[in-house]
Amino acid sequence: MSSIFGPVHSRRFGTSLGIDLSSSGKQCNFDCLYCELAPAPAIAHQHTVTPKESILTDLQNSLSKHPSIDVITITANGEPTMYPQLSALVDDIDTIKGDIQTLILSNSACLGEPEVFTTLLKFDQVKLSLDAATPETFKKIDRPAEGITIGSIIDNITRFSHEFEGKLFLEILFVKGVNDSLSEVEALERALLPISCDRIDIGTIDRPPAYPVQGLSFEELYLLSCRFDPELPIHIVSRTHAAATPSSYSDEEILTTLDKRPLTMDDIDALFDSESKQRFANLLNQGKIAQIERSNVNFFSPAENIHRKRSK
Repeated sequence: MSSIFGPVHSRRFGTSLGIDLSSSGKQCNFDCLYCELAPAPAIAHQHTVTPKESILTDLQNSLSKHPSIDVITITANGEPTMYPQLSALVDDIDTIKGDIQTLILSNSACLGEPEVFTTLLKFDQVKLSLDAATPETFKKIDRPAEGITIGSIIDNITRFSHEFEGKLFLEILFVKGVNDSLSEVEALERALLPISCDRIDIGTIDRPPAYPVQGLSFEELYLLSCRFDPELPIHIVSRTHAAATPSSYSDEEILTTLDKRPLTMDDIDALFDSESKQRFANLLNQGKIAQIERSNVNFFSPAENIHRKRSK
């Protein structure tokens, strides 16, 4: 079985060719409640390792068939930083990728290992997960292997964010009744504020989960996003927009809403009724609303304070 999948088009990352570093099955140091893979005990090391040479051969074949790729995305049926030849693999990919960006999707748990930390610095883009900021919630939602603590993960993400020169993204996946309480959001905010990143993506369950848990509606995600400091570069990613009920907003309410939380056009389509969308368009034409671009995602914010919106 090839370790390469795609191409897949993503609004956040462009056209991506994926590399699965655990194509034999799930190998992960987490057993997350929301995982789309079947439940499996969290482990500390990969038991089955795909040879680096076969991955590179598969990648070269795929690149010859699909030359118009924006990003090579390294992931796994589990955690890709557990792959023991990751550093050498990234070096080899760099020799053949040309102008294509490299991206890794990681749960952040191995970032405290010096070799993993150094290896991730080689990537053009890194996406790290942070689903909780308190020990109790972390253990409940991510179900980590023995010895992994959320305090060390947060410390390592923070340190990495100030050394990494590429594009850094964080992702929080919310599960109803697990990590969506006010106290947990406040703890996440405290953890996020010292971190330097390009974007913080918040989402919820949109595929059948490993365990019997539920996701949030778009409206619930939006309300959660408003609990965070407005300077944090929050982006809502969810397939549950249809659950939102459009509301009426005055000009002042539109500007206040965008000041509190910059929104994408998808967000506006979900939240605003037709009259409010027209008011939004008028404010945009009048120059009272401006657009911010954060790594392939466009946001709208009041023009007079757009300089306050933090990015890396």
